Amino acid sequence: MSTWGLAVAVLLAAASAGAETHAGLQDLVDAIPAGGVLRLEPGVYAGPVVVTRPITVDGGGHATVDSGGKGSVFVLETDGAQLRGLTLRGSGENHDTLDAGVQIRGDRNIVEDNVIEDCLFGVDLAQSDENVVRNNRIRSKDLDLGVRGDSIRLWYSQRNEILGNQIENARDMVVWYSGDNRIIGNRVRGSRYALHFMYAKANEVEENDYRDNMVGIFLMYSDDVKIRRNRIVGAQGATGMGVGFKESSGVLLEENEIIYCAKGIYLDISPYETDRANRFVRNLLAYNGVGVLFHSQWRGNVFHDNDLVDNFSQVAVRGGGHAQDHEWKGNHWDDYQGFDRDGDDVGDGPHRAFAYSDRMWMQTPATAFFRASPLFEALDFLDRLAPFSDPLQLLEDPTPRFEPRSEPR
Repeated sequence: MSTWGLAVAVLLAAASAGAETHAGLQDLVDAIPAGGVLRLEPGVYAGPVVVTRPITVDGGGHATVDSGGKGSVFVLETDGAQLRGLTLRGSGENHDTLDAGVQIRGDRNIVEDNVIEDCLFGVDLAQSDENVVRNNRIRSKDLDLGVRGDSIRLWYSQRNEILGNQIENARDMVVWYSGDNRIIGNRVRGSRYALHFMYAKANEVEENDYRDNMVGIFLMYSDDVKIRRNRIVGAQGATGMGVGFKESSGVLLEENEIIYCAKGIYLDISPYETDRANRFVRNLLAYNGVGVLFHSQWRGNVFHDNDLVDNFSQVAVRGGGHAQDHEWKGNHWDDYQGFDRDGDDVGDGPHRAFAYSDRMWMQTPATAFFRASPLFEALDFLDRLAPFSDPLQLLEDPTPRFEPRSEPR
């Protein structure tokens, strides 16, 4: 047997012997040289554990590391380490020290195929680049939503890949001061912000499924983000929104499905740099309270080839302004009242959206509580039938698409 083979065999035996007695894992980790592999036998091991060399710890899907309510279960203070096939549980509850299933404090580490449960934070990356967090199942502690920890947190961390994770009942996935990260194929349920950007540039968000969270994706002061082919469903409540913008520019939102949210897209002073448009292309906005809500009358966004289907209000502007200073072209509006006599899938005339009694709740948001009431509906009907005053034109789409690209699923 080679020296490496003997070393691994000895560590396997030690791990097996210690599993039933909840032996500490730190000594086993410290015995592995750089580049080595620690394969744990089934059992429960005591944390916390600090990894200071590029080693692999492989639980084979049957090993649990329990930190006993103290600190973070694993801390990777190295480059090039790997954690896989582990169940990590029992972190501390201290937000100041970011008690987590895994803290990453290095570059090019891999955390994959783990179950992280009963941990305040899931995976926390701080000033750590080119790491991979892949195919983990993450759940925070059983606490009120606002005091749970974040599922995955990036802080001043660049070029990381967050891939295929399944997250339930955490607080947020948050990306702070971090750029060029790829967030792809994750599924998030029952959280506050499924994904929250803050001062984060040039990240990619693709093919994620965000369901029954308070907010799907929110961008604050975050530019040049690409958001493609995501499905965002059921962001309800007073603060519910599919995708929200705060002073963000140059964002691409393409081929997403935003369904059954209180607000589909919410824009507040975005684009902040009005010569760098946010582009909304081939998205489906269906069954939302408001399809697109502008916090105030603004300018500079581009809406091309989107489908707006069965939203209670397609477009609204708080404060009673209009949305005519954005570019609307080739969108499908299910309330379009024109025809397509030549069959070219373009309406024979423009689509014009007007605000009738909707002006009441746009100007006085508190009255939105009564929007679906019989009295409000009667007022809206009468205002359309015989307007008390000239209605406010919200927007004009000169070439509305007659048929939707696809039906909501």
